[in-house]
Amino acid sequence: MHCFVYASQRKADTYVWLHRQDNFEVLPTSLALMLGDLRFVLELELDAHRRLPQEDAEVVMEHLRTQGWHLQVPPQETLSTTNRPNHEATPRRREE
Repeated sequence: MHCFVYASQRKADTYVWLHRQDNFEVLPTSLALMLGDLRFVLELELDAHRRLPQEDAEVVMEHLRTQGWHLQVPPQETLSTTNRPNHEATPRRREE
């Protein structure tokens, strides 16, 4: 399946995959407003065996077939951001 990927200029690490080039009319109005301007990033041939860094190729293809678009959002917090040392964890001495 041939597809086109666009990056949101407003939302970091957020991408829209489209089944047809520049076919922004398929996007829901609320989503288009949230994403703002889109910048073309990539054109590729997608199949079920293609490995994608953050997405499941079969899910992307199903969304492209059924609605004409797929939204890729950044992953949730990584362990590196949730495992910061808590400097307040040490109990404070009460003043007497």
